[in-house]
Amino acid sequence: MTNTQALVLFSGGQDSTVCLAWALSRFDCVETVGFDYGQRHAAELAARPRLLAELKKQFPQWADRMGQDHLIPLSAPGAIGGSALTDVMAIEMGRDGLPNTFVPGRNLMFLTAAAALGYRRGIADLVGGMCETDFSGYPDCRNDTIQATAKALSLGLAREVRIHTPLMFIDKAATWKLAQDLGGAALVDLIVEESVTCYEGDRTHRHDWGYGCGVCPACGLRARGYVEYRSGATARKSADPSAPVLQDEDLRFSVRPRDLKNDL
Repeated sequence: MTNTQALVLFSGGQDSTVCLAWALSRFDCVETVGFDYGQRHAAELAARPRLLAELKKQFPQWADRMGQDHLIPLSAPGAIGGSALTDVMAIEMGRDGLPNTFVPGRNLMFLTAAAALGYRRGIADLVGGMCETDFSGYPDCRNDTIQATAKALSLGLAREVRIHTPLMFIDKAATWKLAQDLGGAALVDLIVEESVTCYEGDRTHRHDWGYGCGVCPACGLRARGYVEYRSGATARKSADPSAPVLQDEDLRFSVRPRDLKNDL
């Protein structure tokens, strides 16, 4: 039997930790990759090794599946600047209707670098925490963007690239619930204690949902989702309210190079 492999885009945050657990429950070997792009909230990079170590320690059923971890420097976002995630500035809405925490093309860069790494590692399955349900409106988190990126990468690498986005159509409350379903209270507690979502990288203020400034948009989404999760108000959502609830196999975009001629 052929071993299945996946490469998880793992930042050290809540969403990517849930995605890592999701991948570990489905693939035989799971590698991880993080990106140092000059983010001010570098506390998330510091959280990565802690989370990986605790996952191995607390979940022995996953330990043997956890493969090599990679950290790739990406200097372009910091060099371009203009974002509250890379520059010292107050977080506010921009003139384009997006918060100034938007880093243009960030997920496109991440997925391209991950696909290139996967090419060298012999891994075609990428897993990312992109979501268009509870999010800040970033266009590179949307389903259409991820589908188009999968097509472009498959064409550019002349091999099939599959991008799994298990959180794409669920809200933050359902993300907490998914963590519980995958790893029980132990995984929820680990995410609360060790993952970093806060745009300020705040590790001094402790809340029921974890550490953070409690003010930035990322903290707001995480906090609201936790309250709804604790109250049992979880839901799977879709951009189309009339669309059926999607199953796990629907949260994957698989495109072969031969299918692309008329798609881009």
